[in-house]
Amino acid sequence: MESCDDFLDIEDLISPDDPSPRERYSNKQDVTVRAKRTKVRSTRATKDPQPVAEKPVLESVIPETQQIYMKTWGCAHNTSDTEYMAGQLAQYGYNLTSDKKAADLWVLNSCTVKNPSEDTFRNEIEAAHRAGKHVVVAGCVPQAAPRSDYLHGLSVVGVQQIDRVAEVVEETLKGHSVRLLQAKKVNGRKVAGPKLALPKVRKNPLIEVIPINSGCLNSCTYCKTKFARADLVSYPVQEIVERAQQVFEDGVCEIWLTSEDTGTYGRDIDSSLPELLWKLVEVIPEGCMMRLGMTNPPYILEHLEEMAKVLAHPRVYSFLHIPVQSGSDTILGEMKREYCVQEFERVVDFLREKVPGITIATDIICGFPGETETDFQGTVALCKKYEFPSLFINQFFPRPGTPAAKMERVPANEVKTRTKRLTDLFHSYEPYKKYTPGTIQTVLVTEISHDRKHYVGHNKFYEQVLLPMHNNLLGKQVEVEITGCTKFSMFGKVLQSEKEWKNCVKPSVGVSESQQTTDSKYRSLFPVFFLSCIIAVMCKYIFMLYDV
Repeated sequence: MESCDDFLDIEDLISPDDPSPRERYSNKQDVTVRAKRTKVRSTRATKDPQPVAEKPVLESVIPETQQIYMKTWGCAHNTSDTEYMAGQLAQYGYNLTSDKKAADLWVLNSCTVKNPSEDTFRNEIEAAHRAGKHVVVAGCVPQAAPRSDYLHGLSVVGVQQIDRVAEVVEETLKGHSVRLLQAKKVNGRKVAGPKLALPKVRKNPLIEVIPINSGCLNSCTYCKTKFARADLVSYPVQEIVERAQQVFEDGVCEIWLTSEDTGTYGRDIDSSLPELLWKLVEVIPEGCMMRLGMTNPPYILEHLEEMAKVLAHPRVYSFLHIPVQSGSDTILGEMKREYCVQEFERVVDFLREKVPGITIATDIICGFPGETETDFQGTVALCKKYEFPSLFINQFFPRPGTPAAKMERVPANEVKTRTKRLTDLFHSYEPYKKYTPGTIQTVLVTEISHDRKHYVGHNKFYEQVLLPMHNNLLGKQVEVEITGCTKFSMFGKVLQSEKEWKNCVKPSVGVSESQQTTDSKYRSLFPVFFLSCIIAVMCKYIFMLYDV
């Protein structure tokens, strides 16, 4: 019979010759192993008036046990990136939560377009530190300025590395810092980003946001997004079409095409935006719709005829976002926008003639450096002429590192005054007054209003129609009668009986892809896999112990 001394102590499983944790990570250049804790606190920590909670550090990450909170700022491209990251995390076994207090880690996806959005992002990071939460940052802010002081020591997922978010989260929960900022390449060639076929957890299960390219061809003097997204790289036409087919099969009834500039699509792969759009139109099911994202004026001019035909198609919203930014050629030149006011007007006039009722949305920057009263009057005149139903008015913000940040500023009070004057002009007209009560519209219902009192549908021109709450109206195309309007939307009532509604979601699809992803079969396998590993290790050492 063997004595107690013959049994193996748990500490004996680790040999002095085994590699240390730091040595184990020596071949991972993107991972910074956490430093050993000391009792001496940093100067910065002692001066912080608000207590910072201790972050729990995990030696290993067990699937299904950690909760992840995600927040996004910015454009539709950022939204899509967050949905992809959520899909990776859910498939890996993490639980996604909207309760930031209950979360073990926060993933914050940032926008670098304006100072206020970056300030809010920074504040959220500080809130996470105070709450003792691990943080992973993503998006254009850390990609464009990774050495910012407030990002020191944080894990970063670059805009082209979102498919690796699960490994970054795992290492961060262990107390390590990971930075993945490099461009994604396949066979040595830069690609637009991760594969589009990756799983997603959508913000809206009925709407799929598809990025068609990354980066742009412009070098606007005020824009910092270029620092993050770089030059144009387009996804292949076939990959985008296959993604659209896949999501329609999954139960989506509306797709949005997004990028930093959709009009530039295909110029790097010997293709074009109209070519892509016609291929997509072929796979859009009856009753489903496609919405095209923002395009700058220079890159749509050569495709006006084809674009008008696509936008008139019954399964494509007659809607286009074309940012003009200023009504002054002088200021457009200072911005390096590569078009003049007359060219912008040509685009709008042509599309309004060929696609009657089309909605044109645009952006204005008030108070760009060097803008005179005469320059601003040109902007006012342009907005009066076209009465854009969607007008995004922004004050100029000098983004660090951009040429415009070094230009002589317009006084802040004058910038605010001009912004208010243009805003007052925008509120002086009501674009939906053209629809008198009793007008009949066909709308696709895809959302619930923020106050949760109405369903939200859109007509062919992507104009918003608010409808009374009915059961099962989401994902349906219905005939409605307009009963009234406000500045930003119309009110309507459904004319058909429920049997006459057109269901745009495939009957075979019982749940949305987000539910499928969250309840994925892969997640159920993780506990089994983890238990199997434990049993295997135990058996190995039992066999060693008894020399089996």
